Amino acid sequence: MRAGGAMAKYKIAVLPGDGIGRDVMEAAGIVLEALRLDAEYIHGDIGWEFWKGEGNALPDRTIGLFKETDCALLGAITSKPKEEAEGELDPALRGRGYSYVSPVVKMRQILNLHTNIRPCKAYPGNPLNYREGIDLVIFRENTECLYSGVEFHPLPREVFEALSANPEMRKFERYGLEDVALTARILTRQACERIARQAFEYAKKHKRRSVTVVDKPNVLRETGWMMVSSARRVARDYPDISLRETNIDSQCMWLLKAPLDYDVMVASNMFGDILSDLAAQLVGGLGFAPSANVGDDYAVFEPTHGSAPKYAGQYRANPIAMILSVKLMLDWLGETEMADRLEGAVARAIREGRVRTYDMGGSNTTLEMAREIAKYL
Repeated sequence: MRAGGAMAKYKIAVLPGDGIGRDVMEAAGIVLEALRLDAEYIHGDIGWEFWKGEGNALPDRTIGLFKETDCALLGAITSKPKEEAEGELDPALRGRGYSYVSPVVKMRQILNLHTNIRPCKAYPGNPLNYREGIDLVIFRENTECLYSGVEFHPLPREVFEALSANPEMRKFERYGLEDVALTARILTRQACERIARQAFEYAKKHKRRSVTVVDKPNVLRETGWMMVSSARRVARDYPDISLRETNIDSQCMWLLKAPLDYDVMVASNMFGDILSDLAAQLVGGLGFAPSANVGDDYAVFEPTHGSAPKYAGQYRANPIAMILSVKLMLDWLGETEMADRLEGAVARAIREGRVRTYDMGGSNTTLEMAREIAKYL
């Protein structure tokens, strides 16, 4: 991806990340060059190699880069459990207090990228479509819930005592606090109402007929009710859009049974994560699933797939999720005509079917698919 001139209209941070993230970012560069977006692209460091070598998967210099740019494109990130992360840390850094934190979660929280938008659309001609005509968008709250980072193991005695205000907590004492791990599900009314309003505003703008709020209030009585009641309050301001309420378990079943019944869905962090991966499979898999992480004044755009380290550098990955993430970036920047052209080129490449990556049953490479899309621009 070529750097633009100093007087470019936009400055965009480019974060290839790990594994196939670098491959799909190269593909994104092909379509951006064809689009002739007036932008300067500035490389940033993020990912597993920086954890291993520096003890920080999101270096301070990259956080500084966010302050100098309008938005960012992210490829993919490798994340591993705590023990594996510590085992791969440079021996010279071990025992010095470094603790692995997902750089994506950290980035979302530092930049307050509170809204995650994940469109899932079945483009005609895609042999992997579960059903034709699927076109839904999931709004996922991005900074709270079980991803808040409030976790303990072993459970400190003072935390246990504080939580024992709820009698249900006492039953865990018999295991020994060293055998208890705790992750807090924290939701605020402000965040719940904000993500619900984002979903309704999108539905209004794009003439969608319904918003479905997904949680589990019959079991998660406090946090689940916080999410659902917040959506109900927001819904009063949008009388022309119907509000539907479902539990996460039954919603997964209904998405498979009747995916055409849903327009816009809204959920908290964990449940939104689960829903969006399921919905992605309905339209061909994670290779077709883009996402936008949007805050008040900054946004990061990324495919929803992982880094698939074993395929790194082989150019086997489908770049369409990355390229559609570029489309979301263009929309956010206000370059709607360019965004529409890009989506049209993606749709035509899929429909024509002359070039197909391995996941689609073909043998074309990541870059060949990108060039096919660029050809229609």
